[in-house]
Amino acid sequence: MPIQINQTVKIMFEVRIDGVLVDGSRSNKPFEFLFGTGQVIAGLEKRIVNMKVGEAADILVPASEAYGEYEVSGIQNLPKEQFGEIENLVIGMQIQAQDENDQPIQFIVKEIGEKEIVVDFNHPLAGKDLEYKIKIDSLL
Repeated sequence: MPIQINQTVKIMFEVRIDGVLVDGSRSNKPFEFLFGTGQVIAGLEKRIVNMKVGEAADILVPASEAYGEYEVSGIQNLPKEQFGEIENLVIGMQIQAQDENDQPIQFIVKEIGEKEIVVDFNHPLAGKDLEYKIKIDSLL
């Protein structure tokens, strides 16, 4: 029987990108989420829906079904004065802010110029295929 929407799912998992471990279950405790509510990427949910308790699988979630493709349009130049309140601005810094509709946004500082800051609004995992090793621990 498929996993149901709003059902609590507990999984043990590892995520790798190009073979390098980037995330996984902490302290050998299962990760718990509510299925079908957007708490995990849709590409993963789609691939585990028919799994049963105790079942394990290696799953590849392509970038298009994970954090999206990398978009060059996500790179933007912003006036340096917009960063006036941020001390010790450095390349690679991840900044959380709000857009004009007060929605949260996140970006990474790519370059710091005299008058402009180059930022990247792409998710840090955009354009990356995710290699999961999953085991269904329990369904509640």
